[in-house]
Amino acid sequence: MKDGIAKFENLNVWQESFNLSVEIYKLIKDCSDYGLKDQIVRSSLSVPSNIAEGHDRNNDKEFVRFLNYSKASCGELRTQIYFCMEIGLIENAKAKELIDK
Repeated sequence: MKDGIAKFENLNVWQESFNLSVEIYKLIKDCSDYGLKDQIVRSSLSVPSNIAEGHDRNNDKEFVRFLNYSKASCGELRTQIYFCMEIGLIENAKAKELIDK
């Protein structure tokens, strides 16, 4: 908290999901399949974005709703990572590390 105001940037879950988004972007930034690249970047970025949006609505019910959106985006992202692993875009060990995160 800064000046008595909670900030989403201080939430560990936001920090971890943000860092994961950056890691995924860097990992596939040179991918020539722009549709796949766009989809996986959007789903990964959706996780911290929904956490931030829900948090800043300053309403517990809304925050929980947006956390559920983030959780759903995690499922979408894991599916895309599995796909990238199967087609050889992301190495198996790296994909499993990303999925664990």
